[in-house]
Amino acid sequence: MMHEQDIETTPEAETPAPEEEVEVSEAEGKKGSDKKRLKKLEAELADTQKKLEATEAALAEEKDKYLRMLAEYDNFRRRTAKEKETIYGDATADTVKGLLPVVDTLERAAAGLTPEDAESPLGKGILMILKSATDALSKLGVEEVPADTFNPDYHNAVMHVEDESLPEGAIVAVFQKGYRKGDHIIRYAMVQVAN
Repeated sequence: MMHEQDIETTPEAETPAPEEEVEVSEAEGKKGSDKKRLKKLEAELADTQKKLEATEAALAEEKDKYLRMLAEYDNFRRRTAKEKETIYGDATADTVKGLLPVVDTLERAAAGLTPEDAESPLGKGILMILKSATDALSKLGVEEVPADTFNPDYHNAVMHVEDESLPEGAIVAVFQKGYRKGDHIIRYAMVQVAN
């Protein structure tokens, strides 16, 4: 009997059990499926990275467009404010320029009044209208151009006189007053300059 047991055990030891083969092939199959899964995940990761880069590029482009639009709007706002200020100043200057001949006429009329005429109702009326006109100009921010020393930015020299007793560039006579609003000249003063 022993002999038979030896024979029976020998064949079992030499041939592997079918269950061990299944386990080995499952392990190999699992490694293969893990590799496939890994490759699939790497492909998905690469695709996601490409999409992320494309999205970041699109975002950068939109951000650039937004910043340009914001800068353009800011420039538009500043330009509009400046134009508005300029339009108001130009409109005021044009209106005042139209009224200055009336003020000049009133000043000439007031200068020609004698002391007795200044006390008459007509003289008082002329002086009141002149004061009202100059007050209106002051409220608009319009002021007379100073007429002490010749400055080509404010004065228009229409005559020249040689007089050694006067300093260089002294204004001898003002034929027409000049007016300005801030730095904007509404009308240059017509003057006679010495030396």
